Amino acid sequence: MVQTSFTLPVPAGRRADGAALQLAAKMGMEPAMLVHSRAMGDGHTFFVVYGRVRHAVDLGAVTVAERDFPLLTATEINTAVKRRLRRKLAIVGACIGTDAHTVGIDAILNVKGIAGEKGLEYYRELTVTNLGAQVSVPDLVEAAAGADAVLVSQVVTQRDAHLHNTREMSAAFREAMPAHRRPLLIVGGPRFDEGMAADLGVDRIFGRGTTPREVASYLVHRLAGEPS
Repeated sequence: MVQTSFTLPVPAGRRADGAALQLAAKMGMEPAMLVHSRAMGDGHTFFVVYGRVRHAVDLGAVTVAERDFPLLTATEINTAVKRRLRRKLAIVGACIGTDAHTVGIDAILNVKGIAGEKGLEYYRELTVTNLGAQVSVPDLVEAAAGADAVLVSQVVTQRDAHLHNTREMSAAFREAMPAHRRPLLIVGGPRFDEGMAADLGVDRIFGRGTTPREVASYLVHRLAGEPS
């Protein structure tokens, strides 16, 4: 059983309700039940439809990016950085392009973190610089000179802006720095496909639900040489 919501450019009324049920049937919901409809401005109606679908899910055909590094505690992260790097690990974070949505990057970087988990500023062996929103790629490259990792959040996805901005960023870093001086490039956002890292020229993509500790554990795995 599934529930879905959508809007049609049809004035609210019985005819609109019938159109919603017709669309639900074409989507494979059979039988479908209209549980909510409401006018949305001039000439549009919002619907919620509930019903049964008969499609099967083939779990064998599902591909996801599995975590290939251990999830460490804060103490383990700090200890690994101090013991193996013998210096603090430097991180620069930003939202690039026209993206002004800092909630994601702030949740990972700021000490307040998210869902009761502290952000990267909490870790005493990590040095965090949060550049905030709408940072140009050249400014990010300049600010990241000497950094170990760059974390970029992208929420704006109209016309694939998140993909364009990421490719522009990775190209700029490749042009500005030789490989041995280039920081890890990590991007995150709700619309990224975690399997596209190589195509976008970055080292890692984190998707929805990523926690600060997961990012910190990855950084230790890649930069401090912590065994998996």
